[in-house]
This record gives sequence, structure tokens and C-alpha cells, in this order.
Amino acid sequence: MKFLKSVCLMLLLVCLTKVHANFILLPMDDVSQKNHLKAYGITYWCLDKQYKASWLLNYRGGSFLLPDVPEIRKECQIRGVSFEILSEGEANQILDEISSPSQNMETVVLEKAPKIAVYTPKGKQPWDDAVTMVLTYAEIPFTPIYDEEVLNDQLILYDWLHLHHEDFSGQYGKFYGAYRNAPWYIDQKKEAEALAAKLGFSKVSEAKLAVAKKIRDFVIGGGFMFAMCSATDSFDIALAAEGVDICEPMFDGDDSEANYQSKIDYAKTFAFKNFILDRKPEHYEFSDIDMTEKRRIPMEKDYFTLMEYSAKWDVIPSMLCQNHTQLVKGFMGQTTSFERELIKSNVLVLGQNELNEEARYIHGQKGKGFFTFFGGHDPEDYQHRVGDAPTVLDLHPNSPGFRLILNNVLFPAAKKKKQKT
Repeated sequence: MKFLKSVCLMLLLVCLTKVHANFILLPMDDVSQKNHLKAYGITYWCLDKQYKASWLLNYRGGSFLLPDVPEIRKECQIRGVSFEILSEGEANQILDEISSPSQNMETVVLEKAPKIAVYTPKGKQPWDDAVTMVLTYAEIPFTPIYDEEVLNDQLILYDWLHLHHEDFSGQYGKFYGAYRNAPWYIDQKKEAEALAAKLGFSKVSEAKLAVAKKIRDFVIGGGFMFAMCSATDSFDIALAAEGVDICEPMFDGDDSEANYQSKIDYAKTFAFKNFILDRKPEHYEFSDIDMTEKRRIPMEKDYFTLMEYSAKWDVIPSMLCQNHTQLVKGFMGQTTSFERELIKSNVLVLGQNELNEEARYIHGQKGKGFFTFFGGHDPEDYQHRVGDAPTVLDLHPNSPGFRLILNNVLFPAAKKKKQKT
């Protein structure tokens, strides 16, 4: 009888535990979280383990709500991520506050861990690119792919694609002026030509256009594409210049077409319109889209502001702007920022510099999918140069700029609501 009572008591405790479940909150405000970047990795890990997760938009910097189980607590402790234990009542109180019409907050259910691909040349190290660097630091798994995989239709295996700082125009990053005699430039040019020939193309520009079109189709079909630095404008330039030779002889062995600017088709681009291509092969610019040489902003004043959207009505831009600060430190790259007048009207500006109104961070929809363009090379390396030492993210675990990248990584995991504006 005594044994039976003990068994009944244990069953009752199990039932009560199930009914009165606890939750883990990963706070993402500027005070409570020791490591914002690894908190995204914890959330991804939970989704990959089939746990439920919610993204609390605009609540304490865009916090994450997870179930309270021992292995999640342990993983947080191992990775150095701050967390708080909430009772069921405390969690419901927070959710009630978020759901109030008077609060610019929203709860977004995260459904599954997205499969991530990074378009990057073979042999590149993680620190050569901000996205691969932060994915590695946050312990979010990804698969490197390049031209062969893209042209063999392997993008269908992935939900999210990042474009490394690539030149899709076939001009080798416009490094000709400064580095044409550098061994690394000569080697990369030879490797690109050999790969293009292997894939059946007579020119690198033709191979890159074919890749850009496959990526375009991936997005139109429902994929998520994130690009930084020169991959942003060179991608659109390649699409707009389809069938037009814009490359000078040092790039593809023959002259560019006469009057090629008049043949550019802006209807084919994702984000940009009415841009003028840069004809000088020795000039480190693709077009007038980029603001790098036009901006006159001292480093100490170089910040951009994240736009504030209605979390309940404009869920997507709100997700992409989640941060513990609205003012983000600026950083440069080959393509640092975008000329506002050259951005299509259906593309959202998520972040802009208030001093000159340049757009730093933009987002749009193409077909069933989405794209985000983020200007600059490395959010914690103000003026990254060839050969610079890699950024050590252990020194920047709360980087607002790197948080924006990880917002995009988790974006495909969200259960979407139709955008109202």
C-alpha cells in the first residue's frame, strides 16, 4: 500500500510538471545577454533538435522563448549564453503583454531549422567572409557551395543562401588597377577561367551570369538570399547586362560592346534601377550604386539607424531589424552602401545613415522568395583591406552588425504572416 501511494505521488508530480511547464528565456537586450551571437546558435540548435521556439519581436531586444529542458540549459551554459527560467504563468504574462494592441511587439513561432548554403570559392577560410565567420562562431551549420553545385541545381536542397563577396559581372572584383601583378590575383583569374571552361563557358562573365540566373530562380521559387558587399550590386548588374558584353579586354579577352549602357535592362534586377556602369577597368567600382567614394563621413560619426516597423503589421522587416540598439556602427567595403535614388520603390530600406541618407541594409521580395542586401564587408572591421587579420568574434559577442546577419539566418524558420504594407 505504501509503495502504491509512492507511485501515485510520483505520477501526480509528473502530471503537474507537464501541466505547469517552465520556459527558458534568452534575453536579447543590451544589459542581460552576455553573448547575443551565440544565442542565435542556441535557438537554431533547439529547432534542429525539434524543440519549439518563439521569437519575441521587440521584447527586450528580440528575445527567444524556449522550453525548459535540461539539455537546453546545459547547452546555454556550455556556450556562455545568458538565460532566465520562467514559470508558465510568467511566460503567459509576457505573451499577453506582447499581444496587447498598444504594444509594438509580436510573437513569431519558429518552425524548423533552415538548411543553409554559403556560395563561396573553394579554399576560402571562414574569416574571409563575415557570414561564414559568424555562422562558425554561433555554431550554426552550413554547406559551402560554388558554381558547379549551383549549376547542377543543388540549391533546391537549401532554404537560405548567402552570397560571398563575389563579382558576378566577370571583372574579377575590379581589382585590376591595384593588384593585377599580385600572385593571388593572377592565380584567382586563372582558376576562374579554368572553372568556367570546365563548366562549358568561353568566358568567366558567361559562367557568372548563368550562376546568377540560377540564384535568381532559387529566390523566385521561394528561397531566401542574403548578400553582402560586392555580391549585392554585381549580382544585379550581371542580371541587367544579360546578353551584353560589359567587360574590357583584360577581363575577357575582347572589347566591350559599343554603347553598352543603353542596353542595360533594369527590369531584370532585384533591387536597383537606373544605375550607370563604371567603364574604367582600373577603377575599384562597378557602378554609381555604391556610395563608398561619394560619402564624406568621419569614422567616429559613421553609424546607421535601423528603421522601426510595426511588429504586428510588418512582421518581416521587424524580424530583420531586431537588435538591442537602433544605432549600428558603420563599416566599409567595396560596396559600402547604396544610393537611395537608385533603389526600386518596392524594396524596403531597413537601415540608413541619417547624415547622407545612404541605404545600408535593404530587403525585398522576388516571386515567392526574399532577398536582403547588406552593404560593407565586416561589421567589426571598419575598413577591411586585402590581407588584414581576421576579426576575433570572441571580442565582439554583442555586435549589433553581426546580429543583423543572424536575423536573416533565422528568418526562414519563422511561420510567415502576410505583410500588410
